[in-house]
Amino acid sequence: MLKVNEYFEGNVKSISLATSEGPATVGVMAKGSYEFGTSTKEVLIVTTGELKVKLPGAAEWKTFRPYEQFEVAAGQTFQLEVSADASYICYYK
Repeated sequence: MLKVNEYFEGNVKSISLATSEGPATVGVMAKGSYEFGTSTKEVLIVTTGELKVKLPGAAEWKTFRPYEQFEVAAGQTFQLEVSADASYICYYK
């Protein structure tokens, strides 16, 4: 069964699904700044647009473009700057 999730007053929306690689979400983000926390390890792959990310413990921001990915360990927070609408898929490990 698919489940729709909505965050940041509707500026981030995702659909949860089960995949052959485990639980995942496919989502979109409107232009803006966001901070997320993780409960499990997350592997996020950008599918459209760009995500500027400040990973836990990092001093600098890094930009990820389509088909690039980053990982965040469980129990961490990370920040995102989205300059224009973007989409992603996130796997929960």
